[in-house]
Amino acid sequence: MFQSVEEIMYAGISDTVFPGAVLFISKDHHLMFHRAYGIRNIYTRESMSVDTIFDLASLTKPLATTLAIMKLYELQLLELSVPLHKYLPETQGTDKSDITINQLLLHTSGLPAYKPYYKELDPLPHSERKQTLLTWIINEPLINPIGQRCVYSDIGFMVLLYVIERLTQTSFDCFVKDAIYSPLNLKGFLLPCIPKKNQEIAATEYCSWRHQVLEGIVHDENAYVVGGYHGHAGLFGTAWDVYELLAILLYHYQKTSYSPLLSTNTIRDSLFQFKPDHRCLGFDIRSTSDSSSGHFFSTKTVGHLGFTGTSFWMDLNQNVIVILLSNRVHPTRENNQIKKFRPLLHDQVMRCIFPELSVI
Repeated sequence: MFQSVEEIMYAGISDTVFPGAVLFISKDHHLMFHRAYGIRNIYTRESMSVDTIFDLASLTKPLATTLAIMKLYELQLLELSVPLHKYLPETQGTDKSDITINQLLLHTSGLPAYKPYYKELDPLPHSERKQTLLTWIINEPLINPIGQRCVYSDIGFMVLLYVIERLTQTSFDCFVKDAIYSPLNLKGFLLPCIPKKNQEIAATEYCSWRHQVLEGIVHDENAYVVGGYHGHAGLFGTAWDVYELLAILLYHYQKTSYSPLLSTNTIRDSLFQFKPDHRCLGFDIRSTSDSSSGHFFSTKTVGHLGFTGTSFWMDLNQNVIVILLSNRVHPTRENNQIKKFRPLLHDQVMRCIFPELSVI
């Protein structure tokens, strides 16, 4: 059934789109496809497997940070439309004061997309880096008026981590594990990743700054320098880990039933409430043109991409989940062929699931 998809995946290897990858496909909550391709480390030549752990990069935003914020919202510890200064008083009197949690989740805060803070943080003692980073972000000039324009921003999600830690009085990684993953019996997510003996972890870039091939060490430099994770990056997991969490969201989006994660109303009315600029709260939605999901996912589709070569797309109408985890930055981030590869792959996946699309 998926022979043509297999051919595309093998072509991805031979065309050096990535050294290796894992592809996962489900329909109507049934596993349809779960295969590994290529190698996870070009130097050791170790093979990729379906159990390989990946640096999920920006999938941290929807699958950790956003869900943590929504959990606090459901517990009535946080309001999405309240100005930031209520949760971070040190923003009072600055141009960040009136940014709302909603705007941070929707990337309309006015904050820049990215800054290489790690270069100046690295010389500081570890104990000072995290708080110093917050101070620098508060002093970072906005590039747009608040709420005026959507600019995808790592920095906005860094701010959300500080909000979560202030409200919970615990570390971000502990809250995410204790409040989200553990109640759902999700064992696989690692935040930050601490490699253990016999763990299969996909290598990412040879980092000229850290002078090593990264394996079980977060690729994102800003996350690395403050301890291995932040609100925008640091989550590690397998394709099955990602699927389990997405499947729970999809199930409770469709059916009104108890979930220790989020209620159906919260998922439908807040989390997956579609907004302009191709966003839900913390999630991408399928754009009408040039989407990495291709042409055949419905307009009710949520997803996200990760810089390391990871992605997921979940069609809420057609009950399809496609997860592609690759190490496309191994050994260098300069390889951008995955941009053309993703839509071709997703189109072929949908043709296999829905044969009538083959005539289009």
